Amino acid sequence: MSSFSRLVRFIPKTSSTSQPLIGEPVDAQLDVGLASVEGKPIEVEVYSGHSVLNPGSKTGEKKEVGRILSPLGQHEVGTIRCIGLNYVKHAKEVNQPIPTTPTVFMKPSTSLADPFPAPTVLPKAFLKDDAADYEAEVAIVIGKDAKNVSEGEALDYLLGITAANDVSQRAAQFAQSQWSYSKSFDGACPIGPAIVHKGQIPNLAEVKIAGILNERTVQDSKLDDLIFSIPKIISFLSQGTTLPAGTVIITGTPAGVGFTADPKITLKDCDEFRVFVSQGVGTLINKIVEEQ
Repeated sequence: MSSFSRLVRFIPKTSSTSQPLIGEPVDAQLDVGLASVEGKPIEVEVYSGHSVLNPGSKTGEKKEVGRILSPLGQHEVGTIRCIGLNYVKHAKEVNQPIPTTPTVFMKPSTSLADPFPAPTVLPKAFLKDDAADYEAEVAIVIGKDAKNVSEGEALDYLLGITAANDVSQRAAQFAQSQWSYSKSFDGACPIGPAIVHKGQIPNLAEVKIAGILNERTVQDSKLDDLIFSIPKIISFLSQGTTLPAGTVIITGTPAGVGFTADPKITLKDCDEFRVFVSQGVGTLINKIVEEQ
C-alpha cells in the first residue's frame, strides 16, 4: 500500500514559520490549482515528513493552505531530465520524423518553479525575439535511486506524476542544436500543483493532459499518444546513469504548441497558461510576466 494518494507541498495560511509542510487535501475531488486561483479554502491533512519523497504519516492535524508550492523543492530535484518530441501528433505538426531514440535535454534545478501565485517570468534578454512558447507536460518523479533499470521493472522506481510547463524560447532553441540553453532560465519549469501516487493510476496511458492559454484549450491529449512510454523513458535514462530519488522527468508535450500554430502564438505579458493533468493532479496555473 502507498503511504499517500496525492500530496501537496504548501505554506499554511496561519503560521509563525515559512517552513513548507506536506499534506493530503481533505477533499479528494478538489482541483487545488483552481481553488488556489479562485481563493477557495484548501484544507489539508498534515503529514509528519517534510518531503513527498519521505512524507511520513498523517499527524491528525489539519491546516488551511496559504500558498501551494511545487511538490519538490529545488534542492531535491537535482537536474531535471526532459524528453523532446515524444508525442506522435506533435512530431507530425512540426514535420519531424517519428524518432527511434528518445531526445534528451536537461534543465537545471534553478528552473524549477511553483504554481500560482508564482509567475512565469520571460527574461528581458529574449523579449526582442517574441518567441516565448508553452509546452504542457506530464512530469514524473523518481521515488528511489534508479540505475540500469529494465523496462519491466521501471515502474517500481516511479513515485508519482504531476504537471509541468516546459517554457521555451524558440528563437534561442532553433539557433542551436542543443536545447537546454533555450529552456533553462529561472522559472522555466513550474510543476504542480499536486503529486499523485502511481498506485492511484491503473493505466498511465489513460492519463489526460491539456494546455489552456487565456481560457482557450490549445493542447489536448492522452498519454496513449506518447512515442516512448513512461517505463521506456525511465529505463532509457537510467542506463549507466543513476537517477537519484527526487529526479523530475518531463515527458514531452502534445500537439498544439504556439510557435508552429497558424497564426503563430507567443507568450506575452499578462497571459495565463494552465496545464491540466487528470487523475487528481489538477491544474498548474501561472501568469506570464515580462522581466523589466
